[in-house]
Amino acid sequence: MLNIEPTGAILGATIRGVDLSRPLSEADFGRILLALGRHGVLRFPDQTLDLGDVKRFSEMFGEIQGNPIRAVDTTQPYAEVGILSNLKQDGAFIGSPDAGQDWHTDMSYRDVVGFVNVLYGIRIPRRDGKPLGGTEFANMHAAYDALPDDIKTRLDGMTVTHSFEKFWEHMRQHKASSRPAMTDEQRRRRPPVVHPIFMTHPITGRKTLYCNEGYAVRINEMSQSDSDAMLDLLFRHQLQPRFRYTHDWTENDLLIWDHLGTIHRAIADYAPDEIRLMRRCQVMATKVFDPAFLRPARQTGGMTVS
Repeated sequence: MLNIEPTGAILGATIRGVDLSRPLSEADFGRILLALGRHGVLRFPDQTLDLGDVKRFSEMFGEIQGNPIRAVDTTQPYAEVGILSNLKQDGAFIGSPDAGQDWHTDMSYRDVVGFVNVLYGIRIPRRDGKPLGGTEFANMHAAYDALPDDIKTRLDGMTVTHSFEKFWEHMRQHKASSRPAMTDEQRRRRPPVVHPIFMTHPITGRKTLYCNEGYAVRINEMSQSDSDAMLDLLFRHQLQPRFRYTHDWTENDLLIWDHLGTIHRAIADYAPDEIRLMRRCQVMATKVFDPAFLRPARQTGGMTVS
């Protein structure tokens, strides 16, 4: 029987009594969705999963994104299931290096936003018996609730531009990435997009702060200088220790988290020879609820999002 054990922290719960190598019942999936909205980060321990299992579970929540700047090779089986690792083969990473980006929300740079990340831990680095490479989260329900009333009123109804190129250039300039500048074709595939700064979460019905330092570049209804000052305030506000929670990994953990109610970062506290290997699916908001619900009013025929 499925059992939900909250961590007692600002985020997080452990789900026991479910084997994700087998299809979920509709009732169990419904309970998982409600727990996801309430707790933001869900851990499923002791899972033995192959690529097909990870893909099937992920697709219950929506379409898997695949590579963000180039088309997925559909001739390869399970091509949508990515690898996050510092493992190398013939001098090159076998997948995406898994730690280095700072606080962000995956896929906020897309018109249809990301809904969840699904991450399956295969190899976890340890030093002196302590697991390394944790994933840290911050609660954006709580961050919104704690904003001063005058800021909530001032920002109500405003929108933010999110840009994939901001992340790309950050990795080039500040994280020693050898990647070249984005090409015109890559910019065409990932143009800037606009989302409301406050979203009403489709599961909880509560407002969240949907604005992350990884991709947010401008509050559109403000001057550039006012926008820069407000974004700086919001980025510092949302990272207060009272909003934060860290997941320490164990092999065969499957972790799923809600992009609409959290931001996150990978903790790069391990050396190149301390191996971390994960399987990942980045899942878009295309199935569980109408993604138009999350778009700015001018894009949804007048629906007020914030």
